[in-house]
Amino acid sequence: MIVVTMPGIPGKRIVKVIGLVRGNTIRARHVGHDFMAGLRNIVGGEITDYTKMLAESREQALDRMMEDAKGLGANAVVAMRFCTSMVMGGAAELVAYGTGVVVEDA
Repeated sequence: MIVVTMPGIPGKRIVKVIGLVRGNTIRARHVGHDFMAGLRNIVGGEITDYTKMLAESREQALDRMMEDAKGLGANAVVAMRFCTSMVMGGAAELVAYGTGVVVEDA
């Protein structure tokens, strides 16, 4: 599956627009990680546990978006974006979304 953030794919022609495709995940922070993050905040530096959690969340949302697209008959996604929002204290949703399309060689 081809996924791009631009409105088209060089060398491909969009022959059918499927429509909105999306995938999401909701993750909660871990109390132990919050404690270590608080210490890191005092001394500075990257909070690697959160970096890892966000990277995993992005991949999971992206995988779910591609599954949605494939299930609707798309073979590519254009104009893909990520969005995040707070669901409750300590939990956030990460959404991957875009336009599912069918493309063929130009």
